[in-house]
Amino acid sequence: MTLVILYIATFGIFLAIDFLGLSYIVKPVFDRHVGDLLLEDIRMVPAFAFYAFYAAVLLWFVSVPALSQDKSLLWVMGNAALFGAAAYGTYEFTSFAVMKDWSWEMVATDVTWGTFLTAVSAAGGVWLARLIG
Repeated sequence: MTLVILYIATFGIFLAIDFLGLSYIVKPVFDRHVGDLLLEDIRMVPAFAFYAFYAAVLLWFVSVPALSQDKSLLWVMGNAALFGAAAYGTYEFTSFAVMKDWSWEMVATDVTWGTFLTAVSAAGGVWLARLIG
């Protein structure tokens, strides 16, 4: 039951915070640089698939080891931040390397956002799982 709580909490926190970040932090930057490439409405199925998979992999590498080894929330945040920086950095630096209108501002904004988002979501999920589960 604790794993179910951990997954739902992490997934829910990630969705809620990312909705705000995408709306008010990331989207304005991307609009300035590649706005003509962006859809009016996002494709929900691939977005949901990403969120579901990302949360599961985050649990595998960070949150479940934290619970089973009784790691601190600071440990969770640090490891999740590293995971988020690697994941978001892979997308951003690859895009910057091959797309002509990609910018350093986009890279810095999205990698910073993904690092923060992943750290907070993992720590919040572990905290709630310990509290409830």
